[in-house]
Amino acid sequence: MGTAGTANKDVHASLAGKKPIVVFVLGGPGSGKGTQCANIVQHFHYTHLSAGDLLRAEIKSGSENGTMIQNMIKEGKIVPSEVTIKLLKKAMLESGNDKFLIDGFPRNEENRAAFEAVTGIEPEAVLFFNCPEQEMEKRLLSRNQGREDDNMETIRKRFKVFLESSFPVIEYYKAKGKVREIYAAKPIEEVFEAVKVVFTPEDEKVTA
Repeated sequence: MGTAGTANKDVHASLAGKKPIVVFVLGGPGSGKGTQCANIVQHFHYTHLSAGDLLRAEIKSGSENGTMIQNMIKEGKIVPSEVTIKLLKKAMLESGNDKFLIDGFPRNEENRAAFEAVTGIEPEAVLFFNCPEQEMEKRLLSRNQGREDDNMETIRKRFKVFLESSFPVIEYYKAKGKVREIYAAKPIEEVFEAVKVVFTPEDEKVTA
C-alpha cells in the first residue's frame, strides 16, 4: 500500500522540481478563451489543458475514477479539487512541456488554494478575458441550435456561477499583481494582439 503514497510524492516532487510556467485562463462562457488558447499554443508553444476536457476524458475512459466523476456530475455535485488537480498534474507530467495554459480552472477559491498546496506551484500570471454579458450571450446563442428560451436560462445560470465563484479568484491574484485583463468583446485578431503583448518577453517587444 505504501507505494501509492510514494508515487504521489514523486509526482509532486518531479512537477515542482521542473518549475513549470503555469498561466491560469479565466473568462465567462462565450468570452472566446478557447479560441485564444489555441492561438497562444500555436505562437508561444504552451500546452493547453482544459479541466473540463480532462474530466470528460476520464469519464470516457471507463475507469473507477471516471465513474465516480460521472456520478457526481449527474447528482449536480462539484467534483472535488483533488480529483481535478490529480488529472492536471498527470497531464502536465505526460506532456513533456514546461509551459502550460490551464483553462477554466481554478473555478473558485477552494480550487485555487488546493492547486497551490498540492502542486507547490503558483501561477506566473492569470489571463482574464473580460467580456460584457450581452456579447457573451450573443455569441453563445449564435452557436447554439436549440430552443432559445432554454438556452438563455442555462446561459444566464452559467454567467451567475462564473461571477460568484471565479471573481474572488481574480481578486486574489489581482492583489498579487498577477492578473492580465484582456477586453474580449473585440474581433478575434484584435483580442490576440492584446494577448501577444502579455506573452512577449519585455526585451522582444518593439517600441514605437
